Amino acid sequence: MANPWEKIKLDDYEKHMSLDSVKQLQILNSIMKRQFDEYPVDNAMVLGVAGGNGLEHISKAKYRKVFGIDINKEYLDTVLDRYSYISDVLECLKIDLINEYERLPISQLVIANLLIEYIGYDSFEKVIDQVKAKYVSCVIQINTNEEKWVSDSPYIHAFDGLNKVHCHMEEVTLSDTMEKLGYQKTLKELEPLPDGKALLRLDYRYGEVNG
Repeated sequence: MANPWEKIKLDDYEKHMSLDSVKQLQILNSIMKRQFDEYPVDNAMVLGVAGGNGLEHISKAKYRKVFGIDINKEYLDTVLDRYSYISDVLECLKIDLINEYERLPISQLVIANLLIEYIGYDSFEKVIDQVKAKYVSCVIQINTNEEKWVSDSPYIHAFDGLNKVHCHMEEVTLSDTMEKLGYQKTLKELEPLPDGKALLRLDYRYGEVNG
């Protein structure tokens, strides 16, 4: 069965996410700048890179390699075109994170924004165990109405197929999943959204936090 993300047009996704009533593209962009800047790494991986929102914050002075991972080849082609000026740093890989996680390379930092919702805790655990990152920075969506987790917009029907793969996210369950792998939570930040929802950033570090 094809993954519904392979059928969603990037233009519909980005226009929906950037609407003033949604504003997730803009807020995620700001979060990603901090995610790229805050850790002492020269290698990172962005899971569910989509059209590359936030990749402009990659510093070539800091990063030797950044992997952009997505299941949609058209998304990745767009990323390579948009960010050709960092082609010596950026490498895009088409990988199904549920069924092909063993293809993922090792990386020091994993950024997973609005991604875990679509692969589930178990698959995310396998992904992190494969990548062996020291730092993991996630963003999950907090919903006021679980039956209406996609905000109203002219593009809402582009996302109809996502109900088949969407998982309800809980901070406690995610943290329990990470703790099983030896990660400790180091950061929690809540960013309110215009429609009553919120984006919750949760960061984790492998091993003892003060070690």
